[in-house]
Amino acid sequence: MQQGDTVAVVSPSGPADAAMLKRGVERLEGLGYKVVVGAHALDRQEFGYLAGDDSARAADLQAAWCDPSVSAVFCARGGYGAGRLLGLLDWDAMRAAGPKVLLGSSDITALHNAFAVELGVPTLHGPMVACDAVAAEDGPEPRTWESLRAALSGEPVRVAGDRVLVPGRAAGVLSGGNLSLLASMCGTRWQPSFAGKLAFLEDIGEEPYRIDRMLTQLLHAGAFDGVRGIALGSWVQCGDPYAVLADRLGPLGVPILAGLPVGHGSPQMSVWLGTLGVIDTESCSLTGSNRDGEQAR
Repeated sequence: MQQGDTVAVVSPSGPADAAMLKRGVERLEGLGYKVVVGAHALDRQEFGYLAGDDSARAADLQAAWCDPSVSAVFCARGGYGAGRLLGLLDWDAMRAAGPKVLLGSSDITALHNAFAVELGVPTLHGPMVACDAVAAEDGPEPRTWESLRAALSGEPVRVAGDRVLVPGRAAGVLSGGNLSLLASMCGTRWQPSFAGKLAFLEDIGEEPYRIDRMLTQLLHAGAFDGVRGIALGSWVQCGDPYAVLADRLGPLGVPILAGLPVGHGSPQMSVWLGTLGVIDTESCSLTGSNRDGEQAR
């Protein structure tokens, strides 16, 4: 992306805080982007946990993606609700609009996975516009902000982990996101498959037994059949998940790198999904290509 490009901000999941959304928009404008905000970005549906009715959230997302003047669609926040939109979107119209950037994480995993299946486009897993890492009163978290800026400008990605569960080196297209969301998509037309790919997983607020249950569900569904390597991001408020992660994923016999600061928590580094990545446990790093296809090394 370049200065002067237009970014549309939408809320496909939970409702955004108005003050934080305003600060986040101003900071994007400080990078030189033109920012437009979806008509329903600050709506709140009667349940309180959705940013307006499903139809309104879907309309904002589709309108932004199909607008030829928009270069990127950034999600305001996660929470819950993106999965409810998947059957409401006109995938043919969105496919015809061509590729652009989708940015988000957490609940936005539902969109990352569906966009990969339906549109075949790379998407950016990173901090959202109205989250603490971007929109805190005292400024964005510096490493988070620099990583996002670099990813948007097309620079190759490199993220360091802090532990190795299974040593080795593996390359493949990076896919995945939030474990809870990936497990929830089993049995749907958007069921995740890591065949020939690198799997990326992270989560927040899940006890180890729940992580075990979700990994077991994905294993039984065949999601990990043919996986080449696994990159594990942040596990905020998840106790000590690594024994369970090693127990469930180690028998796959592929390199597993852990402790990547990607997902929840601080910092939140940005990584491209749907582009080539490399796990190297010797350097304890995940490297990736930019969305224009420059290969990771």
